[in-house]
Amino acid sequence: MPELIHAEQLRASLGALAPALDSSAAVRHYQSFYGLDMPKHPKMQSRLGLVRVQDYEVVTQLWWPPEPRATLIVLHGYYDHMGLYRHVLDWALSMGFCMLSCDLPGHGLSSGVRASIRSFEEYQQVLQALLQEARRLQLPTPWHLMGQSTGSAIVLDHLLHQPPDAALGRSILMAPLVRPRDWWRGRLAYRLLKHFVEWLPRHFSDNSGDPAFLDFIKTRDPLQPRTLPTAWVGALDRWIPQIETARPSSQQPIIIQGEQDATVDWQYNLPILQAKFHQPDILRLPEARHHLANECEPIRLRYFEFLRGRMP
Repeated sequence: MPELIHAEQLRASLGALAPALDSSAAVRHYQSFYGLDMPKHPKMQSRLGLVRVQDYEVVTQLWWPPEPRATLIVLHGYYDHMGLYRHVLDWALSMGFCMLSCDLPGHGLSSGVRASIRSFEEYQQVLQALLQEARRLQLPTPWHLMGQSTGSAIVLDHLLHQPPDAALGRSILMAPLVRPRDWWRGRLAYRLLKHFVEWLPRHFSDNSGDPAFLDFIKTRDPLQPRTLPTAWVGALDRWIPQIETARPSSQQPIIIQGEQDATVDWQYNLPILQAKFHQPDILRLPEARHHLANECEPIRLRYFEFLRGRMP
């Protein structure tokens, strides 16, 4: 899969996200490798493009069915990229939604130090850029927001700190990050090591009940980062108090949380989110782990059916 190893070359070939442009052979190969070409939706169309956010080149992707009735804007989790969200894409297309997404800075095909960020505020700038793209392309409203883990952190930050937007529909927080599990240990280690260590080796956890997905990200996905930069931990350390001290919001997001999640401290996070939002709609999944976007099929079917009844 040599084309995917050279993410910079593929990114350099992209222009603005424009539905009228034909996809290159490299883009089609990328989409096929990750299952984003969606042969079960033969009338679906898609484009890959580039959005500049500060000094980042953020690779964006748009899919749309023949007669879209709404738009789903998806923000992936830490260490993830758009290529891992084919199950969400399949569901969105089956719902008649366009889907707009991107690789966050330092992830996937986008530029930036791998798996790092200077401040979580930069993630907010990326979300604003996606919303601007939705307006520029006149994507159908409502625009629903969906985040997985760190992607959920970006969404909930937006809901707590930005004025309401009439174009937005429901917000879906999947395994939302407020604090990671054993945060006190991670925070202490960061403060001891930050002046001496720039990164630590990544530990791959069994964060899904789908063995094929776990094998893929560990052994066959060329876009997986292999380190944990201490700069990202520092950005998280500065972001958490901003959420914990934020004023409550009248927004009513949908929260989906696995009870076998060993990545985020969900027992701590859920009460925080219940206090911050007005009667959030919560689905707890006893068997589910952290990576809900790539959980085993029975779990995915359960939460997608739960969402189906709550999405206009």
